[in-house]
Amino acid sequence: MAAGSAIQIPTRLPLLLTHESVLLPGSTMRTSVDSPRNMQLVRSRLLKGTSLRSTIIGVIPNTSDPTSDCDDLPNLHRIGTAALAVQVVGSNWPKPHYTLLVTGLCRFQILQLLKEKPYPVAEVQQLDRLEQFTNDHKSEEELGELSEQFYKYAVQLVEMLDLSVPAVAKLRRLLDNLPREALPDILTSIIRTTNQEKLQILDAVRLEERFKMTIPLLVRQIEGLKLLQKTRKPKQDDDKRVVAIRPNRRISHGSIMEDEEEEEDHDDVVMLEKKIRTSSMSEQALKVCLKEIKRLKKMPQSMPEYALTRNYLELMVELPWNKSTKDRLEIRAARIVLDNDHYAMEKLKKRVLEYLAVRQLKNNLKGPILCFVGPPGVGKTSVGRSIAKTLGREFHRIALGGVCDQSDIRGHRRTYVGSMPGRIINGLKTVGVNNPVFLLDEVDKLAKSLQGDPAAALLEVLDPEQNHSFTDHYLNVAFDLSQVLFIATANTTATIPPALLDRMEVIQVPGYTQEEKIEIAHRHLIPKQLEQHGLTPQQIQIPQVTTLGIITRYTREAGVRALDRKLGAICRAVAVKVAEGQHKEPKPDRAEVGEGEDCKEHITEDAKPESISDTADLALPPEMPILIDFHALKDILGPPMYDMEVSERLNQPGVAIGLAWTPLGGEIMFVEASRMDGEGQLTLTGQLGAVMKESAHLAISWLRSNAKRYQLTNASGSFDLLDNTDIHLHFPAGAVTKDGPSAGVTIVTCLASLFSGRLVCSDVAMTGEITLRGLVLPVGGIKDKVLAAHRAGLKRIIIPQRNEKDLEEIAVHVRQDLTFVLAGCLDEVLNAAFDGGFAVKARVEHLNSKL
Repeated sequence: MAAGSAIQIPTRLPLLLTHESVLLPGSTMRTSVDSPRNMQLVRSRLLKGTSLRSTIIGVIPNTSDPTSDCDDLPNLHRIGTAALAVQVVGSNWPKPHYTLLVTGLCRFQILQLLKEKPYPVAEVQQLDRLEQFTNDHKSEEELGELSEQFYKYAVQLVEMLDLSVPAVAKLRRLLDNLPREALPDILTSIIRTTNQEKLQILDAVRLEERFKMTIPLLVRQIEGLKLLQKTRKPKQDDDKRVVAIRPNRRISHGSIMEDEEEEEDHDDVVMLEKKIRTSSMSEQALKVCLKEIKRLKKMPQSMPEYALTRNYLELMVELPWNKSTKDRLEIRAARIVLDNDHYAMEKLKKRVLEYLAVRQLKNNLKGPILCFVGPPGVGKTSVGRSIAKTLGREFHRIALGGVCDQSDIRGHRRTYVGSMPGRIINGLKTVGVNNPVFLLDEVDKLAKSLQGDPAAALLEVLDPEQNHSFTDHYLNVAFDLSQVLFIATANTTATIPPALLDRMEVIQVPGYTQEEKIEIAHRHLIPKQLEQHGLTPQQIQIPQVTTLGIITRYTREAGVRALDRKLGAICRAVAVKVAEGQHKEPKPDRAEVGEGEDCKEHITEDAKPESISDTADLALPPEMPILIDFHALKDILGPPMYDMEVSERLNQPGVAIGLAWTPLGGEIMFVEASRMDGEGQLTLTGQLGAVMKESAHLAISWLRSNAKRYQLTNASGSFDLLDNTDIHLHFPAGAVTKDGPSAGVTIVTCLASLFSGRLVCSDVAMTGEITLRGLVLPVGGIKDKVLAAHRAGLKRIIIPQRNEKDLEEIAVHVRQDLTFVLAGCLDEVLNAAFDGGFAVKARVEHLNSKL
């Protein structure tokens, strides 16, 4: 048929008599054979034949084979179909029979019945010319308008079906590839028709007649499909009416409901497929989804994998493949928003404005990957939210503290029970756009475990050259993250893997100065606390002097969290006084009491009511506004937590002040030394790390080598400082682990004070690394250390000369309050640390190093 040469059927054909169905040319039919003559035909002709001609038989419709060999044959139908026996299957249950799979070739007409036993054989005449099927180019010329009309209805019918079903898609291709002469027979065998209608098509020998008879059948089928599509949606209401009319037919109602649920599920799958096809997902993702939807259609709903596959497809549809928000690129408006939300933070604001400026010039700019590093409480997380507000983007925060499983980042594979996508994909699903601002909070607190390293999984997410094709294990297809603005926060970079740190643009966020904290308190913290506690500025006043007292005497931090809590405590105390005063009448004889005295009394009543001798005072309402002064602070917050103890602790030799950097900000650090008779041992206490212990050994070695120069002796007057002398170095706050090279100059100054018997200046702090030759090397964290010294009230700071460039990052008003000594060697350090300098006995000429 599809071959290049025409096929001619034999002129003599054995006849297979059928009564239940009609075989048309081009169609395939499975029929059961159990009558004597048909059984003999199969055994003698089909099972024993060895050539292709032996498998060609004639199928006669509308004719039943007699149940006995002795009975005569009935009248045979005049037109039959020559068929090719494709498959023969035999069985003995419940009785011996064969099942034949036959494919129709062409029509034939019986000319003469040659024999009846053991099976009928007839002389036939072929009616369809098979060679014309091979000449496709003649079809349109011969059939004309009738053929085009039939083809139009056939295409309309097929396109009303679900083209995702393989059989329907194959039929659609056959309509274009098969010759038009074969289409009426093939479509008649596919659509819903009766045997009588098929028999009429079989008897229509002329091609035009077959087209005219088949077109009404196609139109009827098309109208039926249209009616079915209209009635499918209101089917649920119809079923409810049936149940209400016939409530006693419970079994029928149950079957109706089951059918309804099946149809609803089928409709949901169809709707899901429609969403997949109309979504803007990538070509690779669309291919995977269509493959999964085909599997879902063939899968029973009772299978556990059905729900997993459906959840996967719903997630794929909900992801924002190409949906994004439009950035607000007005730099002036962005600067106003950032200044209103946050005070200081000039570096962060500058970087955001730079990004906006470049976005104005280039639309397809990849999102930067920033890392804000600084102590807690300085606003790293809140500034990320402000950046999203400035850009007009969606904001999503992902807390990474304590995450120890890489599946939290990259998702689980769908082979696992309870699998789900990672936090990145879940976040994109939540915000609904593909260009949000993602805040990866506490990226320095990721942990490793047996489930993998989440920091390694972040390498792909935070790499601008790779995240355009980020592959989540659950999705198993690439997703573009290049438009996402990632902002990571950390307290320190020491615990971040180098490979991950290399992929991020690190921006240091230092602690606030006292002046900045005062501005932040009065711009943001106090209004927020008043709103949270239901107070107004007409009810409470906190002067800037009081705020400075809270900062210096009740908090000592780089951020403003403790300050915020102290302000909240003050607002709660005032709220109690306001609430009590609303239910009490004022006494007229106390109206002349002054405002300042009255405020002080009422704050005292709140904190210490027992200190009031006259109980009638408790009935007085507070005078508005309540002024918070230092007396009120003591009553509400208790005695000051931090005293200015610097001068008191430097009242004897062997004590110096160093500067240290911690993840919580800068801190001042006291170093104490003492000596006693012994065997020349050096004892170090205070939970020191290996680097700090080495700095102590370097310091004592340098002092021993320069003892004569500075006239340093031990208790016995010897220049060998460790001769019959033990030295004990202690770093207070022994419960806190300390390490780093920054304490080298402090240890040298402390030991020099001990052996010379002179006091170190009480307003001097220092930091710097030392070498065995007495050089002072640069260290890090200068800004945090300087701010810590400023908070502690120190006036002079000794820093390495090569750290002069770091002073530019410090605010001008802080630099004006401090005096900086830039030291390149330990001689300069000692001269600056002691009043009047540190005298040298005689300068010995020596050769300068050429290294």
